[in-house]
Amino acid sequence: MPVCLLAGGLAACSASSSQASADLTATQVFESALLTATWSVPTATPLPTQTPTPQPTPTVVRTPPALPGVFQTSLLNKADAPRSYEQDVCAYLKNRLDPAKAQPGTVVMPIMFHSITDGPADKVYQISHETLDRLMRDLKDQDFEIISMDQLVEFLYENEWIPPRSVVLISDDLHFADYYESHFKPFLAESGGVVVNAWISKTDPNPQVIQENQRLQTEGWVDHQAHGVVHNINISALSDEAFIRSELQGSRDSILATFGKAPVAYIWPGGGFTPQAAEIALELGYKVGFTTNPRGPLMYNWIPNAQEKDANRPALIPEGDVANPLMVLPRFWDADASRYIDIVRRIGQDAALAAQETHAVEMEYYQIVCQEEYGALSVEPE
Repeated sequence: MPVCLLAGGLAACSASSSQASADLTATQVFESALLTATWSVPTATPLPTQTPTPQPTPTVVRTPPALPGVFQTSLLNKADAPRSYEQDVCAYLKNRLDPAKAQPGTVVMPIMFHSITDGPADKVYQISHETLDRLMRDLKDQDFEIISMDQLVEFLYENEWIPPRSVVLISDDLHFADYYESHFKPFLAESGGVVVNAWISKTDPNPQVIQENQRLQTEGWVDHQAHGVVHNINISALSDEAFIRSELQGSRDSILATFGKAPVAYIWPGGGFTPQAAEIALELGYKVGFTTNPRGPLMYNWIPNAQEKDANRPALIPEGDVANPLMVLPRFWDADASRYIDIVRRIGQDAALAAQETHAVEMEYYQIVCQEEYGALSVEPE
């Protein structure tokens, strides 16, 4: 019986059992088919490649440098030392480093006047017009320019630009218009600026004095600031709060009513003050206060004060217990101000040189600590 085998698409048939030598067994045919067959091997699916998660670049933490201390100078009296008042370091640095504002070393010389006479000076706190003339010429020769009280306040609080060498002229007590016109106006007409009058707010002032000073205020070259009401009773440790407030508030109210403006400065009568009085003055809106202590010039965030009584200068009241030195600013006396002009100039010059040496450190500190919150400086200094 014929046998047929289908394997891998190949047919092998045996028609007769008699052809044994040519015939293949079924097993042999199957094995041959396995050897000659073409098999389709499935391709393995590749495993997905995992992309590494990027690692964040570590933030470089910069350590801010130590800031320099308050500028010191041997040109001050040994009993006096500068005090700073701006507690916000970043605000201070931004004002100090801003090239659009007053540059380090900008210095102000406040000068106090009481009485000027056309003849020889024969009274305490009095100078001759000749002495005034020499003082004003000396100031001009060393490039000092007269500024107003408002300019001074803006400089001390915000370091707003003023001339690098500035002077504030403060004439205490009540005077008729002729006093200012004969003594100060010739210099102001030549160089510009104003003279500040420390106005006594008497309860029964001379009507002519009021009218004439109102005219001077309107003309713009005499600026009236507060100098007490009673005036001849100095504020001291014996003064109670009621008296202090009556002097400070009464003077403010009187100037507002008389001249149509609120005073920003309180010139302490007789140079008398207390820590309590200074706090009340700030509370009532005064920005600065002036003593009669001739300790030195003013710079931004730099006020010369004394902590202890000085046996060599017994009339000077120590200011160290007053929290804010802006309320106890020093003033030079008119009689000997000329001899200090060059010292003031040199202090400003030395402060400017010191600022150049510390500029890089202050800039680095500002960029690390302050810039994110306070913003970049308007123009990068050279």
